[in-house]
Amino acid sequence: MLFKASILLALSVVLISCNPFENETLSNSMLVIMSMTGQDLDGNWANFLQSDVVTSDNTVTADLAKVTFKAQMLSPDPISGSSQYNSIMVTHYVVSYFRSDGKNTEGVDIPYSFEGYLSSLIEIDSIEELSFVLVREVAKLELPLINLHEGRGDGVLQLKARVDFYAHDMANKAVKTTGYLSIYFANYAD
Repeated sequence: MLFKASILLALSVVLISCNPFENETLSNSMLVIMSMTGQDLDGNWANFLQSDVVTSDNTVTADLAKVTFKAQMLSPDPISGSSQYNSIMVTHYVVSYFRSDGKNTEGVDIPYSFEGYLSSLIEIDSIEELSFVLVREVAKLELPLINLHEGRGDGVLQLKARVDFYAHDMANKAVKTTGYLSIYFANYAD
């Protein structure tokens, strides 16, 4: 009976230690995306982005998004508590786009992915909202978005944006999180 109890104890320790999130990082901190929003045509923040590829005066502008982060400890109740070394510095992000029909050739079917830079310190148990560029101006001047300027193409192009945020804690251990947002590209009437 003692042998069976020892095996059960060993198995439970192994199973508890098999948290895939913990295996991807050495940091004791994690960055949680509370929300990620874009703007609709009226300029209201929404859970999607409506991107006008060109305005009536032939102006092309970047589209912004907002992300709300919460920094927290990986262990919900750490024995030693948190310290300044657990704070998280968000440094950069990578935006990539995907279509649901599987046509995902950059510069032909979807805009090119790109990297942007941030510099924001988030303390443990605090919430921080950051804005960032989700669609660059240059993307609206290249395929496939330029086809929407004059009504060429399908009229509306729906994509999903994947945004990988990269950070590190103050002990310089890597932290990463990912968010998604739907984008509807068109030459909307203005």
